[in-house]
Amino acid sequence: MTDQIGANPIVLQRADPCVLRHDGQYYFTGSYPLYDRIVLRRAERLEDLQAAPEVTIWRRHESGPQSHLIWAPEIHRVDGRWYVYFAAAPDDAVTVDVPGSDDTFNHRVFVLECADADPLTGTWVERGQVDTGWESFALDATSFVRDGVQYLVWAQQDAEIKGHSNLYIASMANPWTLATPAVLLSRPEFDWETQGFWVNEGPSVLQRDGRLYLTYSGSATGIDYAMGLLTADADADLLDPASWAKSPEPVFVSDPAAGQYGPGHNSFTESPDGGVVLVYHSRTYTEITGDPLYDPNRHACAQVLPFDADGDPVWGTPLANTRPTPTSTEVLDPCGRF
Repeated sequence: MTDQIGANPIVLQRADPCVLRHDGQYYFTGSYPLYDRIVLRRAERLEDLQAAPEVTIWRRHESGPQSHLIWAPEIHRVDGRWYVYFAAAPDDAVTVDVPGSDDTFNHRVFVLECADADPLTGTWVERGQVDTGWESFALDATSFVRDGVQYLVWAQQDAEIKGHSNLYIASMANPWTLATPAVLLSRPEFDWETQGFWVNEGPSVLQRDGRLYLTYSGSATGIDYAMGLLTADADADLLDPASWAKSPEPVFVSDPAAGQYGPGHNSFTESPDGGVVLVYHSRTYTEITGDPLYDPNRHACAQVLPFDADGDPVWGTPLANTRPTPTSTEVLDPCGRF
């Protein structure tokens, strides 16, 4: 396995990156800076994704619950079909969901399905909102299959718990329907998770050598954003919170020496020889004008994830970029080129 990816960022100005390797091709999606559509790219090498044509597979509705702030799509394969999980908000995108709380976004989790072989040219069907058991701010759904059972992990707000979002897990009856009630896995509790906002979000699951590594992100989306970790034995009851151990410290944080800030909202993919690649977004500067959420320069990066003698990930820190990136005043065209 090569030590690192040929060029970083792998895609400019695409936050919340998700990369899936299938039949020798890398499929990429992430939050589009206008938050109005879901896009896919495909390439044989991660470093070629930046130049790959970007295809829009779905656009926001003109009104209703899927009409604003389309966030964090993820692409998955389940039983030979393609699925995209994403978050969307209604016309009144910002509202007070919880009495006594700060204003919060009003997102819910939705699902698209494609039965065709090629997800870039195939037909995508809306499967609707995932009913998580209660109505509140929900986003960042990810999915994995273990021993023939599909699970969903997502972030959602609970009126009884301080903060903007916690992490939940449930098994699924089908890719858009939960089979079990939501189980709380993690809530913001440590200092590193509560900078700016009290947040646990952006989960992703890596299965390796009998262990499950569930990464997530905490704090506001500026330079304090960082990745945390839950671990479980793969044979344990994954719907039992006691099966999961939470690290009190973040595992992946800003590295000023490398010029990388706010790394997070990661996914995992494979290298061509079967190694593990960590995919995440980060910024290259700290001075952000206005809300960091609307600064477009969160770039999708990737690096090889090594493992120690005990088989545990060696997370390291974000690597310095090898591909030019825009400054805070430069704007890319809709295809992510400047």
